[in-house]
Amino acid sequence: MELGIKGKLALVTGSGRGIGNVIALGLANEGARIAVVSRSKADLNSLIAKMPGGSKNHIAVVLDLEKEKSPRLLFNKLRKSFGIPEIIVHNLGGTLDIKDPFCSIQQWRRVYRFNFEVAVEINSLIVPYLQKNKWGRVIHISSISAMENHGPVTYCAMKAALTAYTRSFGGVVAPDGVVVSAVLPGAVFTKGGYWDQVSKSNPKHVKRFLAERQRIGRFGSPEEIGNFVVFLCSELASFNTGSIIPVDGGQGRGYFGQ
Repeated sequence: MELGIKGKLALVTGSGRGIGNVIALGLANEGARIAVVSRSKADLNSLIAKMPGGSKNHIAVVLDLEKEKSPRLLFNKLRKSFGIPEIIVHNLGGTLDIKDPFCSIQQWRRVYRFNFEVAVEINSLIVPYLQKNKWGRVIHISSISAMENHGPVTYCAMKAALTAYTRSFGGVVAPDGVVVSAVLPGAVFTKGGYWDQVSKSNPKHVKRFLAERQRIGRFGSPEEIGNFVVFLCSELASFNTGSIIPVDGGQGRGYFGQ
């Protein structure tokens, strides 16, 4: 299947490991040129080495996007050394291990920035260029937690905000050929990730979770999410305006009518 993104410029945040890593590699294998962003230089160098063309075609940006002004620094570097991305995949996100619903406002703001504000800031810098060129793809990696009670209150709230933003913002830029969508992964097993750690520390909990919450009876893999995201980046996803798509192995209990 020809996805129509050969030669396109793509940005993938949070791409050092896990789902973001797989998305970046998948886009590169489809012929896109990728800018990958992470705090870990070693992880990015390893990823670039796997991509067709290596550092000749792709660029690694070592940056902590949570810090103030980092999105602007990223934008300036891309504009100078890479070009304006035509595809943006926002994979940055997580609980930051903040689980107390009565946590401080400062902690709430950290989760807000990490899961929502950074994506909005980057979009505000780049999407006007996509509108001008009448083509673009913006994909937010949200979570099943955005729609149902899975995870800390802070995380659920911010992923819900990101999902609502996707639906609303997608309609605003749709007339200009920019397709905005969100993928809502369920429980995904990544090396060194939450479920990897729990599998070692509390295997009984994992067994019970898979039996009671996962209709497919297993965790998802980064590849199962990443391959779907690559499709949403493609020319073939032109009708996915504001689409909110759960990819969760049956974990969610609600009906999604989006």
